[in-house]
Amino acid sequence: MTSYPAWTPASRPGIIPLHPLTFGTILGRSFTALRHNPKVLLGFALGIQAVTYIVVIVAIGAIAIGAFSRLDTLRPGTEEFDTVLAGSIALVVVAGIVLGLLAGAVGVIVQGVVVTEVARGAVAEKPTLGAIWAQLKPVVWRLIGYAFLLAAAGVLAVTFVVLILIAIGFAVLPVAIVMSVLAVLGAIPLVLWLSTKLMLAPSAIILEHATIRGAIVRSWTLIRGRFWVGLGVLVLVSLTFSVLAQLVSVPFSLLTSGVTTIISPTGDPEPGAIVALIFGLILTQVVTLLIQAVAVVVQSTASALVYIDCRMRREGLDLDLQSYVEQRDAGRTDLPDPYRLHVGRAIAPRPVAPAYPAYPGPQGYGPPPGYPAPQGYGPPPGYAAPPSSAAPSPAAAAPPAPVPPGPSSPPPPVLPTSWAAPGGGAPERDAP
Repeated sequence: MTSYPAWTPASRPGIIPLHPLTFGTILGRSFTALRHNPKVLLGFALGIQAVTYIVVIVAIGAIAIGAFSRLDTLRPGTEEFDTVLAGSIALVVVAGIVLGLLAGAVGVIVQGVVVTEVARGAVAEKPTLGAIWAQLKPVVWRLIGYAFLLAAAGVLAVTFVVLILIAIGFAVLPVAIVMSVLAVLGAIPLVLWLSTKLMLAPSAIILEHATIRGAIVRSWTLIRGRFWVGLGVLVLVSLTFSVLAQLVSVPFSLLTSGVTTIISPTGDPEPGAIVALIFGLILTQVVTLLIQAVAVVVQSTASALVYIDCRMRREGLDLDLQSYVEQRDAGRTDLPDPYRLHVGRAIAPRPVAPAYPAYPGPQGYGPPPGYPAPQGYGPPPGYAAPPSSAAPSPAAAAPPAPVPPGPSSPPPPVLPTSWAAPGGGAPERDAP
């Protein structure tokens, strides 16, 4: 009895093809990946960010109102008034910094959730939020520490430059103004360069469980050869959502101004006008924050896709992912995480068929002259190829030389008189 192999269905396609990605694929899938697991990406990521932003704004506003309301009971210009004013400003600033750090920590966790979901979506999996958190939990503090370290380095660098410019300004003010303009112009390419070189560090921490230093080194190494792709994706995504935020906020601002003008045409601070103004400002800010939340999700998706593409090209990650998908679909459940296999593996460049001498073959067959035959093709050993007729030699192309008549040559034929045309013209036949 003959046995046949069991039929297995084709593997489910993921959010990306399992081979090195092009720039268009990375950019397009960064936006369309939101549809893969909407419960996680749209439900959790967008929801938690929007709630966090709204809570921070409301909390800072409430603290500011409570702090500055004490000034109503004091007389301006007195020492007590100045002391309370300074304390109120300090309280609002400290509250803003603390709440901003908490919002940043929440944003980092959201980024970790998005990167984990995109990595599993590449192998056609839709993990639950609990499964994602189980994978993210061991490195969440490391990820938050990296984000705060990066923010602290930026603050220190800006403070150092500002102090130097202030010191120069006390000495020579025009020079300080020129240097300030040059510093701002020079900071733009520097920030873009550093952002691109470090854009893969969060993915390395989340998917490889790398240390902070190891993640920075990994990002610096992996992005080589794909720097312009990463920079293009980063800039285009940022510009897209910046323009979108402006397009949305401008109509809301105009609507708020129009409603305020209708309620209070004379410009008096009536309660209805104040309420309409506050409502319009809050609505505009909420819509802008929702757009920013979507931008964080798309940027995190783009950085994860660039990370996967760089590892496919440098370390053959696509081979590990294909093997994982095939074995998983075959029924295996004890497979290791493919993103933690062969980390740092160096692979040779993808094989390219060498160029062989052209084999002309019989006339009318085979590749054209000068076309390299692919590997594995050509005449068998010992086969004598016929001469090529594509480029004939000059001797073969020249016409044969005329042979002069000799004594043995037959005499030319003599035409009958009736065939000779009168006057030596062309012969013509007599009429019957």
